[in-house]
Amino acid sequence: MNLDERHHGDGSIFLFSAPQNSIFSDKHMTNKELPGDPSLVSSEEELKELIAFETGDFKYSVEDFFRNPDKTNYQLSPDGTYFSYMAPYERRRNIFVQKIGNEEAIRLTSETARDISGYGWANSTRLLYIKDAGGDENFQLYAVDRDGSNPKDLTPFDGVRIQIIDILEDIEEEIIIGMNKNNPQLFEPYRLNVHTGELTQLATNDNVLEPIDHWMTDHEGRLRIATKVQDGTNSVLMYRDHENESFREILKTDFTESMTPLFFDFEKEHVVYAASNLGRDKSVITQFDMHTGKETGEVLFSHEEVDVSGLRYSKKRKVLTVITYVTDKVHRHFLDDRSMATYEKLKEQLPGYQIGFSSYNKDEDKFIIRTSSDRSLGSYYFYDVKADVLNKITDVSPWLDEEDLVATTPVQYQSRDGLTIHGYLALPKGQTKNVPIIINPHGGPWVRDTWGYNPEVQLFASRGYGVLKMNYRGSTGYGKAFFKSSFKQWGKKMQDDISDGVQWLIDEGIADPKRIAIYGGSYGGYATLAGVTFTPDLYCCAIDYVGVSNLFTFMKTIPPYWKPYLDMMYEMVGNPEKDTEQMREASPVYHVDKIKAPLFVIQGANDPRVNIDESDQIVRSLRERNIDVPYMVKYNEGHGFHNEENRFEVYKAALGFLAKHL
Repeated sequence: MNLDERHHGDGSIFLFSAPQNSIFSDKHMTNKELPGDPSLVSSEEELKELIAFETGDFKYSVEDFFRNPDKTNYQLSPDGTYFSYMAPYERRRNIFVQKIGNEEAIRLTSETARDISGYGWANSTRLLYIKDAGGDENFQLYAVDRDGSNPKDLTPFDGVRIQIIDILEDIEEEIIIGMNKNNPQLFEPYRLNVHTGELTQLATNDNVLEPIDHWMTDHEGRLRIATKVQDGTNSVLMYRDHENESFREILKTDFTESMTPLFFDFEKEHVVYAASNLGRDKSVITQFDMHTGKETGEVLFSHEEVDVSGLRYSKKRKVLTVITYVTDKVHRHFLDDRSMATYEKLKEQLPGYQIGFSSYNKDEDKFIIRTSSDRSLGSYYFYDVKADVLNKITDVSPWLDEEDLVATTPVQYQSRDGLTIHGYLALPKGQTKNVPIIINPHGGPWVRDTWGYNPEVQLFASRGYGVLKMNYRGSTGYGKAFFKSSFKQWGKKMQDDISDGVQWLIDEGIADPKRIAIYGGSYGGYATLAGVTFTPDLYCCAIDYVGVSNLFTFMKTIPPYWKPYLDMMYEMVGNPEKDTEQMREASPVYHVDKIKAPLFVIQGANDPRVNIDESDQIVRSLRERNIDVPYMVKYNEGHGFHNEENRFEVYKAALGFLAKHL
């Protein structure tokens, strides 16, 4: 229920590790059909004038940082004989397949309107992929054979969004998906034939007062666990021993507490491994007995500073392998000697990089390895365990020399009420004092920033700007108390955490107090508007990217599949009926008279999370005060710009705006 999707640094979304055919273009629509108020949008000439403010000879262009990689998102077929990857075709990311050992690849898809959002192997001969229409996030599921034959739209339903529940690795003809086909607010599980598209509904979800929001299978692909929302703010864990039984309620918790099943035990069919914060502040890895409704008492791993939820296992060997957790960076706690030995061997051969296991075959003896760092999108490697041979497949962005790019340093500072706020600071090469700074709060808000490569950071640093990103209160991963401390604090203590980061930079002598900008997307866009509204003397300019301006209208225009969580949002953000004064105080659109800093507003017209009216409102209000506000809208985009040419244009305009004002 976050405002943001989480993307990889190269712009890809992995289909099976996370959650239309044509789209309209500007020239095919009349003004009457355009969403929002087109009369507010800056003309092409106005935006070109803005772009022209950036002058100078730079080694790297905007295109260098934001072009689609030549090859990325490599995956291995289940039988280990083929690579698949995404690469541009007509400027859009499409799917290619290449037999291991061959030089030539086959292009499987020919999308030209919009990038494919994500893909994966259904079995060793057939692949699945998802895409939406113009950023509306109603993802449909498609399939195609690895030779490009037998393409099929598996979910040809208008206005319907799909989610992957289980890829069913041992059942090659089927997967289990969720769809909101019968009610846009509710997702129901279906068994889907990946060849014919035949659907079999596995359970109903027809109670909007107690909607089921999560389904989980066991190792055999049987639907055994579900969770539902009850009374608006409670979560109820449900379980059944067999699919022919009804689900029974096992555990009821407040939404601030969590007992999240990760997967079933390999032998005890009624026991799951779970991430749980029951009776504690931080989530730990433990086991939970579905018959007793209690933890078994054994904590596999905990960390005093952060939540832990990343537990992995070997399906082939039926053993636990590794626990991952994030403090300043990603760390690993190994539970299996073989996995640790493999990782240590790779670490020796790939020093100085984060190492990720992107994909592997069913026999778990062939891996695709992905490296990365804060200065590099890294490379892909093929590792054959039996031969003990590591071969590079490709560099993701070979046109960027990481020696030219800047390091990102984990930092921390104290909030005015005593909380420790963690963040990441990147400074342009050779500069440590009196630097022009861009404050960049993340979206969400219920996610967190992590260490790694960020193209925005590198672009800004290449132009002489430092960037501070911070995990303000409410950012996930820091425990229950830190999460709850953000409730009804939009524009208040959450914003104070951001402002305190600015003051820390000034006190340390890092930032030039007269040259500090704020830029963010989604909730970060809201924080940008709140920053220039509620602390008008702090920033010299601001860039709002798909940000919320009015908490009342934001609540009214959320996607239908967020409606079951509305009571939770009332608890976390505010209730329009009970917290009217507080929400009005926290809505920047009602306080535009306080804004002093120049503002640039960016919006995708089809955004289902932050409606275009949020941007229209703030632009209209400022224009009525005769304040010029550059306003960029793309009518083939949603919550953030995915199409390559739109990314180029928005960052060129942003650089022009920053050159003019920062």
